[in-house]
Order: sequence, then structure tokens, then C-alpha cells
Amino acid sequence: MIRRSLLTGAAALIALPALAARGLFDVRDFGARGDGVTVDSPAINRAVAAAVKAGGGTVLLPAGRYLSFSIRLFDNITLLLAEGCVLEAADPAIHKGGYDVAEADLPEQFQDFGITQFHCSLIYADGADHVSVIGRGVIHGKGLVREDPGARWHGVTGWIAPRSADPKEVAMQGKGIRALGLKNCRNVLVRDITILQGGHFACHLLGCRNATIDTILVDTDRDGIDVDCCRDVQVVNCRVNAPKDDAIVVKSSYALGRKIVSENISITNCRTSGFAMGSVLDGTYRASDYRSVDDIGVLGRIKLGTESNGGFRNIRISDCDCENTRGILVGVVDGGVLEDVVISNIVLRNPVNHPLFVRQAARLRAPEGTSVGACRRVRFDTIQVSGADGRYPCGVQGIPDAPIMDVSFRNVLVVSSGGGTAEDAARTPKEKRESSLEVSFMGTLPAYGFYARNVRGLTLTGCTFEVEKPDARPVIVLDDVKGGRIDGFASNTVVQKNGSDITTVS
Repeated sequence: MIRRSLLTGAAALIALPALAARGLFDVRDFGARGDGVTVDSPAINRAVAAAVKAGGGTVLLPAGRYLSFSIRLFDNITLLLAEGCVLEAADPAIHKGGYDVAEADLPEQFQDFGITQFHCSLIYADGADHVSVIGRGVIHGKGLVREDPGARWHGVTGWIAPRSADPKEVAMQGKGIRALGLKNCRNVLVRDITILQGGHFACHLLGCRNATIDTILVDTDRDGIDVDCCRDVQVVNCRVNAPKDDAIVVKSSYALGRKIVSENISITNCRTSGFAMGSVLDGTYRASDYRSVDDIGVLGRIKLGTESNGGFRNIRISDCDCENTRGILVGVVDGGVLEDVVISNIVLRNPVNHPLFVRQAARLRAPEGTSVGACRRVRFDTIQVSGADGRYPCGVQGIPDAPIMDVSFRNVLVVSSGGGTAEDAARTPKEKRESSLEVSFMGTLPAYGFYARNVRGLTLTGCTFEVEKPDARPVIVLDDVKGGRIDGFASNTVVQKNGSDITTVS
């Protein structure tokens, strides 16, 4: 019988136990202790190397607490976190060692440092096929960082390139920024795991094809699940609590050095929230005291389009429940085309800002010469909203040189606090062409139900907007909206400015 505590180094690759012969590689057989004190990543990586040498297999982390720096996965490798296993991200300021060095140093970095860099993760794969992270264990990103140097591009004051000249990026070397990152991978499965405190990104896919994220719980203080420049991805049955950033977000960044469309992506039967980090995992659901830079409060939302260089096509968001979050926000701000998006069968409870919003802008955090892009064919269907803030109705906001095209809202019920004043009704919200996707800069809107500006082709059918307190604003305000149909509202409840060809049927 092989004593696990003595099996280390090259011996582990030679004297494999019987389980390894059947494709199961127990990290304890390669020297891992799981005592929460020993840094076990060298032993875990030896187990991975043995599985790779065997042509693939399952690397098992049994019950225990495994302190770890970077673990890299390869083709045909499954990392199995057994029930009772906690994989804890080590802290290089406390523990001996560090995370793998960030790999990319693009001349311009049009997105946050962490979106571009993947090797500085607790678990990662780069260019792997048939790679999985599964099991009922927990990833605790205790030693990961949640902040990074941000973007580095020609639109940023004090822009420095390359990385070697930027002291903020140099200081990131050796630090870990995400719990799980999969880059340029095919045939990916992430299932059943729990991630607590996932760093800047808890579960992040970049440039992946044919991926499934199924039944995972993320309880974190930055992004929960990010799907970026990917194709054929399912996010299903997931629970994501992210009070300080987006819960589930689809992006199309320039992190791979080219424009890539994110397409054929579905987010189904998921729940998102913005409670205090850890309180969904422990079942207490405590309120978060987080105040964002715009002072609206928590995030925790489902979002599409933070980075939009490559654009989006054929996106489905359905049968989801969002509680105590920002509303669902979709759009483009960095060029690219967003088209054929369907959002249906959604329940939103106590959204802290606009329940449903489509946004087109021209921040253009992208290579010079990038055009504004387009946003078209977006459908909202069968959505129920309760406890909404009366200041922030649903809406669609384009810009004069790039109006949003062909948007419809069907069977949408919104119950908000109301209370708008005559002064609110007289407001003309500011236009901000070069903005990010967030629309909080517009402030209180002049309608209590729905506001649209710079739109071509708008349909509202079977929609109901109710208020709990009397509201002096009209239900709907349309400004520079041309073409469309508004059903179910008396003409005196709909204000039209600078528009044409709008049919209103009461």
C-alpha cells in the first residue's frame, strides 16, 4: 500500500495507485494534505500532470481544506471537488508563493486588466478541449483580489503602454484575480460547485465554444458569471448573489485582440440577487449596505453589453428570478451590433433602478476608427415587476446618430412606488452620447411607466404600469420615436415629442 503522505514529486507519476489506473487521480496520492495550512497547489498540479500523461482523467479533491495558488487544467481533465472539500485561494502576502503570471500585454487594453488576463486565476485553462470543474465542494476565494488596474487605452488620461511601464499592472504580478477562468476552451462543463468570494470574477469564460454552466451557487462581492466572446453557451439553474457588481453578464470585449461576436447564448432558470456577500450561502439573506458610485445601491443584475466590441447575436434570457438587484440592462456602447435578443418569463422583485432598459451609446472603448454600432430586434415578453422605485421606469434610450431599432414589450406588468411630481414630469433627461451602459446619469425620468428616446420601431402590447402613490407624470413619454404601436393606453396618458407614425390604441 502506498502511503499518501510520502508520495511526492516524480514518484507520484510512477507509482500511481489503482484508482489512477481507472482514470481517477486523488490529490492526496500526490502529496496534498488538505489541512488548510499546507499550500497544496504543487501536489494538485502534480495530479493534473499525471492525468495529462495518462491521456486525461478526473483529478479528485476529497473532503478537506486545500490552500492553493494557481491550478492549470488541460485537455480531457475533470477537476472534481468532492462534498466537504474547500479549495481556498492562498494569499501571496501571507503564504509562500504566488499565482501564475498574467499572460497578455496588448498595446492597448480596452477592458479591465482582469478581463484580459486569465493565468492569474485560482483555477484556469487556456486552449483546452473537454475540460470540466464539477462537484459539490466549495471554492473560497479568500486570498483573491477584487480590484484591478482597470482599462489601458488611448481614451484614458495618463495612458501607459506597455504593462512593464505601468506600476499598477506590475504590482498585480503574483496576485490572483478570479476563482475560475476558462479561455479559448471547447466543450466546457462547470457544474454543482459553490464559489464564495470569487475575486474580481468568480466564473469567467472568454472565447469558449460549447460550454455549460449548470447548477452552481456563486456568492461574491464582484462579478458572478461572465460569458465573453463565446458561442453556444448555456447558463442554467444557477444562483448568483453579487451585491457589488453584475451577477450574470454577457460581454463581447477586445480581450483576445480582435472583435468576436458573442452568440447563441442562453441564460435559463437562474436566480440573481444583491444581498450581503455570504448571506445567500448561509441562508440569512442579509441586506447589503453597499452604495455604488452613482449612489443607487446594489447591482446583482443580469446584463448584456458592458463591453460590446464584437457585438451580440441570438441571446435568450428566460425563466429567471431577480430579487433586490438592478434591473435587466442590455445594449451596446463600444461598437458592435446587438440583435435578436429575447428576454422572457422574468420575475423582478424590488429592483433598485430601471426594471428593463435598452441602451445605445458611443463610449467606444475600442480600437480607433470603430463605428458606433447598432442595437435592434430586442423582445421583452411576460415579465412581472414588483416593488420598483418610482423614479426609474422601464425604457429605451438611443442617441441621435444611432437610434435603437425594433424593440417590443409584451405582457409586462410593473408595480412601482410612484410619487412623481409635476416638476419631474417637466424634466428633459440629459443626453450623454459618450457614456457607459449604465443610465443612472439620466436621473428621475418624466414618465412613471415607460420612457423612450431616439428609437425607430417601438411596440408596447398588453403592458400595465401601476403606482402605489399618486403620480403627476404621464404613463409613457416618447421623444424622437418614429414608427410603432402603443396598445392599451388612452392617448392623454402618452406624451409624444418630435415623433411620428406612432399608433396609440386605448
